[in-house]
Amino acid sequence: MTSTPSPSAASALQATSSFYGEHPAMRLLRAGLGATERLWPALAVRAAYRLFGTPLPLRRPERSAAPGADWRTERWPFEDAEITVYTPQAQPHGPAVLLLHGWGGHARQMLPLAQALAARGLRPVLLDLPAHGGSRGRVSNLPQFGRAIEYATARLHAQDSAPAAVVAHSLAANAAAHAASRGLATGRLVLLAPPASPHEYTRLFAQVFGLSERTRAAMQRRIEAREGILMRQFEPPAVGPRIALPTLVVHDRGDRINRFADGEAYRDHIAGATLLATEGLGHRKILQQAEVLQAVTVFVADGVASAAR
Repeated sequence: MTSTPSPSAASALQATSSFYGEHPAMRLLRAGLGATERLWPALAVRAAYRLFGTPLPLRRPERSAAPGADWRTERWPFEDAEITVYTPQAQPHGPAVLLLHGWGGHARQMLPLAQALAARGLRPVLLDLPAHGGSRGRVSNLPQFGRAIEYATARLHAQDSAPAAVVAHSLAANAAAHAASRGLATGRLVLLAPPASPHEYTRLFAQVFGLSERTRAAMQRRIEAREGILMRQFEPPAVGPRIALPTLVVHDRGDRINRFADGEAYRDHIAGATLLATEGLGHRKILQQAEVLQAVTVFVADGVASAAR
């Protein structure tokens, strides 16, 4: 008997299909993976692992990655790739706030929030994470995002620019929550549309590309073995109880990429966390809407004021 997916699961599957389907080669990759899975299962696992770690849609080399001419660019080598750091040329003297894009995203997506924070005298620091935006690298993953966030925060501390808050979207929010559970050195945490289950995303990925559960599970084991961490260690029940930072979660009820229930899970597992629920913004417009920008800015600024007392 075939089970019918719930509306939220069907919506997530459709959104994931659209995300990968934006690139014209995806249908060929799907067919190729299917044939490889039948003829050479071990190779199919390696190919799925590579594709799963490739940010899509693919970047256009000719497109400028910098958020604007009024931003200073610095490149930090990191593992086998790099992190690109953008800071305002005319820097406000206030505390730094680290802003992090999600999977397949880039630093420019965080510009509206950066501008709102700068207007309050705070100093936004934008990152292009490994293999994203202007940063070198071809593949990445959630564990590397987490390590990059810890590394960037430590570098900022070493430069006397300790971030007063870390604000992260989508997969970077998942990574930032994990980093916070390990004692990330910052004052406040903002999670924008965070996913709750990396395992669920591997399942959606496998459905989009027509992969069997056997291949999906082998791909997950390969990721976990290479990264030295299990996917369930990133889930809210694992990270939430170990997060001691004041935390704001913002999630849209109609988010088709990461369910609203994911945001609720972080709220429920992080002591004292606040959830701001929005309507009609989906997964990405949440980064631009005035109410959200105001709520995040006030939350961060209140933390700075409390620390100064």
